[in-house]
Amino acid sequence: MKNNLYIKEVITSVALIVFAALLANPMHMWMPDSIGMMVAFGMLVIFSALASFIWHERVRDEREAMHRMYASRAAYLAGAGTLTLGIITQGLHHNVDLWLVYALGAMILAKLFTIYSAGRTE
Repeated sequence: MKNNLYIKEVITSVALIVFAALLANPMHMWMPDSIGMMVAFGMLVIFSALASFIWHERVRDEREAMHRMYASRAAYLAGAGTLTLGIITQGLHHNVDLWLVYALGAMILAKLFTIYSAGRTE
């Protein structure tokens, strides 16, 4: 069961990356707008499935908890680093997309809120 769930999570993750790459269609060169909307909807469905896998995963021992902690830290740093690099790059061109700032802010606030709420023992 654990291996089957792992395979589903890997397939879902790869599908999400593929759909994201399809949506990065610059200048509408190879995908009409209607197909783009279907890809966006498909990406939303795939992300929901991936979030479901991640949300419902359970650790059985300390080793799995440690792996989960390292994976979470690596994912957070990769996401925050990528968004920061995007903000800096666009800032050098004097055209910062606010979605990058909002996404980075949401990541930081979610981390702070989670640390604060998990650390409270009252």
